[in-house]
Amino acid sequence: MLLDQQPAYVLHARPYRETSLLLECLTRDHGRLGVVARGVRRERARVQRAQLEPFQPLALDLLLRGELATLRTAEPTGTPLRLTGDAGLAGLYLNELVVRLTGRQDPLPELFDAYARTLPRLAGPDTLAWQLRRFERDLLAAIGYALQLDTEPDSGEPVAPEGWYRYQVEHGPVASPADAPRAIRGADLLALATDQCPDAVGLAALRRLMREVIRFHLGGGELHAWRVLAAALSRRQSG
Repeated sequence: MLLDQQPAYVLHARPYRETSLLLECLTRDHGRLGVVARGVRRERARVQRAQLEPFQPLALDLLLRGELATLRTAEPTGTPLRLTGDAGLAGLYLNELVVRLTGRQDPLPELFDAYARTLPRLAGPDTLAWQLRRFERDLLAAIGYALQLDTEPDSGEPVAPEGWYRYQVEHGPVASPADAPRAIRGADLLALATDQCPDAVGLAALRRLMREVIRFHLGGGELHAWRVLAAALSRRQSG
C-alpha cells in the first residue's frame, strides 16, 4: 500500500544493516509505523539523515508491506524545532512514551494532534512539567485509558477542590485522608481536568500520579527517560 505525503514525526532511529536506518514514526493516519530508510547513511543518499531528525514535521511517502514500511521520500513541512537542554529531554520523554504505550499501525489522529501541539509548547516559556502532564493526559485519552478526574466513581459526586483523594488507576478518585500515602488534592485533579496549571505543589502531586498511572499501563515497567530526567535534576541540584 502506498502512503503519499503522510504527515509524520520521527520518534526514534537506530542503525539498520550497513547503510540504512530503522525508524519509529508517528503518522497522522496510520499511527506508529516502523519504517526502513534504506541507504540514508550513505554520503550521497537521496534522503539525507539530517532530514529524519526528531521534532521535525515531515511529509513521508511510504510503501507499507506487512509490519514495516519502506521510506520513499521525506519532505520537511515546517521549520525544524530545536529543543535543547531540559526541553530536549522533555521531547525525548514524549517520544519514548509514544513508542512504549502504542502499538504499530493503530490509527490515533488525536494523539498525533496532541504531539504536534505539545512540541512547540516545550520550546515556549511555560513550565515544562505542566506541558508533560497535559500530554500524558491526552495520550492516555487517545489510547483508550482516559483519566476520570472530576467525579467520584462510586457516588458520582463531583470532586471537591478542598477534598483529598487517592487515585485508583482502574477506578478513579476515592476520598482519602490528607496524610495518606500518595494523597492528592481535589483541586489538582480538577486543574488537570480543566487544563489549568496548578501551583508547584500540585504539579509535583500530578507528576507522582501520572508516574503511577503510566507504570500501571507499562505492566509495572519503567521508562528510560525517567532515569535520565532524574540524573539531570540531581546534577543540577549538586552543581
